[in-house]
Amino acid sequence: MLKRLWIYQRERFPLATMSALALLLGAAATMFSALLRGAAAPSALAVVAAAGSALLVFAQMRIFDEFKDFEDDARFRPYRAVPRGLVTLGELRWVLAVAAAGQIAIALAVDARLLWLLAALWGYHLLMAAEFFARAWLRSRHFAYLASHVPFGALIALYATAFEWLPRAAEPHPALLLLGAAALFDTVMLEIGRKIRAPRDEEVGVATYSAVWGRRRAAAAWMAAFVLVILSGGLAARAAGQATVFALLMAPLLAAAMVCSLRSLRRPGIAKAFDVTSILATFMLYAALGPIPYLLAS
Repeated sequence: MLKRLWIYQRERFPLATMSALALLLGAAATMFSALLRGAAAPSALAVVAAAGSALLVFAQMRIFDEFKDFEDDARFRPYRAVPRGLVTLGELRWVLAVAAAGQIAIALAVDARLLWLLAALWGYHLLMAAEFFARAWLRSRHFAYLASHVPFGALIALYATAFEWLPRAAEPHPALLLLGAAALFDTVMLEIGRKIRAPRDEEVGVATYSAVWGRRRAAAAWMAAFVLVILSGGLAARAAGQATVFALLMAPLLAAAMVCSLRSLRRPGIAKAFDVTSILATFMLYAALGPIPYLLAS
């Protein structure tokens, strides 16, 4: 089973990439929270705990999607891990349980009050897994589906900040909402970016944004999300006194995003660039809101 799960993660949940993202998110959330209050850098325990919990949430998101999309995958994407029998839904239930137990253990190791926030996070996640009890309605309205799911990205980031301010008996800084906004728009950017495909890569039964909205509108929506990431992230960085650092780090990626969006209209085959640029921008966003300012100050 472990061998099969290892193959599963390689195909559906690249552990190295997701761990790096979780670590950067954990560092950004806790360090940004401390920067806002002018507090000392968060402890290594706070950073690692926030990162570990975020990674387990990411894993749960992937597994819940396996349950949610099982019928469509079996019909249109039989090559995927679950439909072809690499792993079963029953085995993935055990992984869900282990991830939940891990999150509880991490919260208890840092501050038991985190469990209340974790319960709220789980509550929204369960609504997402149930597709808000409006599966047919949401799936026929792609913007509504996107809008109902992307707030979870903000909730994960805000939960990660609590690993810094809650154990220190501090009040959450109001500007943490700007971090939440940046995470929300970043989730939009990632979601649209990974579902823009070249015409030759479109699949029957797979509702990509390039297929549903058309390449031009999908590229425009992705670019709009990117700009909103820059604006909300810039406001967050300004609140922490790091606007210049943020601008210098994100400006080259904004230029690359504009080039990617414009070139895709003439060369649809480069659609993968949306996904790659989104991932790079996500890593740089979180690095620019916490780790890099602390490194420059040290």
